[in-house]
Amino acid sequence: MMLLLGLGVLLAQTVASGPIPASTRQLVLVTTPDWTATSGTLQRFERGAEAGWVPVGDAVAAVVGRSGLGWGRGLHDASGLAGPSKAEGDGRAPAGVFRLSAAFGYDASLPTGLPYVPVPGLQCVDDPVSASYNVVRAPDDDPDWTSHETMRRRDGLYRIGAIVAHNGPGVDRDLLPAAALVDGATPVSGAGSCIFLHVWNGPRSTTAGCTAMADPALAEILAWLRADADPVLVQLPAGARRGLQARWALPE
Repeated sequence: MMLLLGLGVLLAQTVASGPIPASTRQLVLVTTPDWTATSGTLQRFERGAEAGWVPVGDAVAAVVGRSGLGWGRGLHDASGLAGPSKAEGDGRAPAGVFRLSAAFGYDASLPTGLPYVPVPGLQCVDDPVSASYNVVRAPDDDPDWTSHETMRRRDGLYRIGAIVAHNGPGVDRDLLPAAALVDGATPVSGAGSCIFLHVWNGPRSTTAGCTAMADPALAEILAWLRADADPVLVQLPAGARRGLQARWALPE
């Protein structure tokens, strides 16, 4: 009996190790060849309370920032780790471990287990001096920002997507259900904003700092994600992934 209890504690500690929360049951892993690569693969994983990561579905192609990846601000601690850091306007997608705050789209509803935010009429503030920096929110009659993204894009790339909790939750808390689990970190001015999973413009395209993929692949991911599974996005170059495999308890 004592042996079984000891094994149970060991398994629980293993699941809880690293920056991935012990409560996380779903993980979206994006791997690129190196820091400057602009494309890679995306694989979904899930796990039980006392089990390792198991792949879900096939890996799909994904594209990242036009400048590759750079360490973002999420659940991980990147201090002392090799590699560039993400900053506003640098064209890098954030590397690290991040919660997925909410799904979003143009329609009134979407098949997803995440909190859903219809975005027509909303903006994402990317002005580093604004108190609303890095927040998807409703327009203001007297805004303190001079720069923002319109969430209903004419090219349709934000038709469906998910908000990545890089540098804060990324969304106005009032747009989410009261029980929604979001990263409560305060955004740091200039550390990067408006980071999403969204539809790509093709396999040879790049983004300004988001992660994008084909519409059907993204729709399948959004339908699979569940808020009660506390899902995270992990993005890493292959070398960093190998180096952090054990320390962060990453999927193999």
